[in-house]
Amino acid sequence: MDIVIKEDLSHYHQLVGDLFPSLSVEEAWETYKLPEEKIKFFHKNGYLTHVKILEEEQVNQLRAELEEVRNPNHPKHHLFYEFHSNESTDPDTVLFHSLGHWRISEGFHDVLWNPRFVVVASQLLGDKAVRFWHDQLFCKPAKHGGVVAWHQDYSYWTRTSPMQHLTCWVGLDDASAENGCLHYIPGSHQWDLLDRIDLGGNMESLKDHLTVEQKAQYDQKVAVEMPKGYGSFHHPLMVHGSYENYSNQSRRAFVLNVFADGTRSNANEELLQGVPPIAKGEKMQGQFFPLLFDRKVV
Repeated sequence: MDIVIKEDLSHYHQLVGDLFPSLSVEEAWETYKLPEEKIKFFHKNGYLTHVKILEEEQVNQLRAELEEVRNPNHPKHHLFYEFHSNESTDPDTVLFHSLGHWRISEGFHDVLWNPRFVVVASQLLGDKAVRFWHDQLFCKPAKHGGVVAWHQDYSYWTRTSPMQHLTCWVGLDDASAENGCLHYIPGSHQWDLLDRIDLGGNMESLKDHLTVEQKAQYDQKVAVEMPKGYGSFHHPLMVHGSYENYSNQSRRAFVLNVFADGTRSNANEELLQGVPPIAKGEKMQGQFFPLLFDRKVV
């Protein structure tokens, strides 16, 4: 029997389309698990790049869906948690940023259960079960794309605890230093939690919060240049950001944020706009925070 898809895809905690393969937990694990040396690299440096997440046809489908959901007149627009046609504070640049498109678009919903993603996420979280936190879109148009200022993700996420989170950034365009690719400061995941800053503001504003030793490490930043369809995973304290896009090529990307199962609410107010509050101390779960992968479930 065909599934009749509801308006809000957050009701479905499994694949609803055929863009990604439906594999058993063990099939996915054996097919896509990382070698041990890559896991060691992640824990030492705080990030891991060049992990293939999408095939060409999957990139093309998500590009098409991105263009649809970016339209403020989309009939499901009200399901976004946040929607910023331009979050840049620089009037000469544009940074599109949104949260919540997994509720709207079948491809962006199903990529949460993409076995290439969930297996690696589980490994990097210490072989723990993976639960969804929220998604993001970041788009920088050619010639006048704005920055995403240096920051730590967990500085925005202290409303959930303990800190056992993970971020995956996936490009829908080839990403280069010229078109505003992601940059990391290797080893900065070992720094303490820093103050949160304005993502679309001054690229270097975080520098005002650093010690002399951290500033020296800051100058060792690395550019994450990757082909479209590849992902980069990073620790919740990893300092990262991306510069302007003055090139002739757009830089579109989506982000999947997850945490280990057992993470709890650390606030009594709503955790995402429009999502019913989860009382402080209660487990993060339910309609909006589905379990994505658990090797103990076979």
